[in-house]
Amino acid sequence: MTSLPDRSQSPPPHTAPHQTASAAPAAPARRRGKALERAIFEATLDQLTSGGFARLTMEGVAGAAQTGKAALYRRWASKQELVLDALASSLPPATDIPDLGSARAELRKLAERMCTSVQSPAGAAMRVLMGELDHDRARVFASFVQDRVVEPAKREMLEILRRGVARGDVRPDAADPLIADVVPALLLYRSKVCGGELPEGFAERLVDQVLLPMVAPRPGPPTPGGGASA
Repeated sequence: MTSLPDRSQSPPPHTAPHQTASAAPAAPARRRGKALERAIFEATLDQLTSGGFARLTMEGVAGAAQTGKAALYRRWASKQELVLDALASSLPPATDIPDLGSARAELRKLAERMCTSVQSPAGAAMRVLMGELDHDRARVFASFVQDRVVEPAKREMLEILRRGVARGDVRPDAADPLIADVVPALLLYRSKVCGGELPEGFAERLVDQVLLPMVAPRPGPPTPGGGASA
């Protein structure tokens, strides 16, 4: 009778070599300071533009900025305050136009900067606000537009016109607040009524076809010889 083999002495079955589990992906670095503030402002403007003020939430902004909601409430008590700070921080400046030697060059630079502002993410967010909010809530944002966009642009334009008067390429009575209203008023109209779309070359045409004819020195009265006086 053949005895069965003693399996108690058999070598252990082959096992696959131990495989080290792959390391978990590292968590993204936590933003702080100015980097966190930029992320919050970008998320605020993005959500405001895509969903409107009514659907904007502090929770949504915090999630998009990869931070906690408490970080927002430590600085901003409401989404209105957050939106105002995001707009103020993100709007491209339109002021501080240097002396470029001619009113045309300076007015064109101002118009180009204001067009850039209208077409920026902050400009798009302001268009959403102006189109969505009721009168009571819109008052705060209207004051912001007046204080941070319209009035600085008017002051800059008046300074450009005064330099032009001193050089002689702007007539003396053209350095007037009414004329300084033209650029911000036209751009606000384009934002409110036309959706903010500005065709290529708009800034140059605005200067050459609208502003310069309004401010250029007028020809003098005809001289006895038939020409205009200098």
